[in-house]
Amino acid sequence: MSSSEPSASTSDEAVEAFWVEARRRAKLESLPGYFGPSVLASVRPPAWAFGDDRVTADELLGLVLDGEKTATASAADDYAGDDNPLPEVGALSIVLDGSGRPRALIGTTDVRVVAFDDVDADHAAAEGEGDGSLEQWRTEHERFFTDHDPLGRGFRRDMPVVLERFRLLHPKPPGPPRR
Repeated sequence: MSSSEPSASTSDEAVEAFWVEARRRAKLESLPGYFGPSVLASVRPPAWAFGDDRVTADELLGLVLDGEKTATASAADDYAGDDNPLPEVGALSIVLDGSGRPRALIGTTDVRVVAFDDVDADHAAAEGEGDGSLEQWRTEHERFFTDHDPLGRGFRRDMPVVLERFRLLHPKPPGPPRR
């Protein structure tokens, strides 16, 4: 499901410490030091949680950590309403648990914007939620997009949806996804 902003209890110090460790473990600092500080060393990625509550954030984070969840979806209207740019391939994110603790570093590998009704079964399965079916994905996401509509535009079957694929960079997943 789409992602939420970090909770008020998110500790900047904890996120910064996680970022230092995660970028080292994910081997993101591979350029020699004589090039000067890299962008990775100086710009911390955004930190956020999946879903709309603590329980969902923990459940979806668990799927990411298990290697089951490699995709997410957001209403494109949410980006326009917040005046935020769409995710970009290569972007990094720190994923928080339901208590606001940093737990995962992910990197975006693909971004597409399609109408809600054009989301395909492959994307639904990659989200790793429920039974992995497109029918279940549509039911849950229609509910989510209806309940979380900050601009009041209402759910529409033709509404643009941002489909994002990502890979877990830190910690490393336990093995190939179980499918």
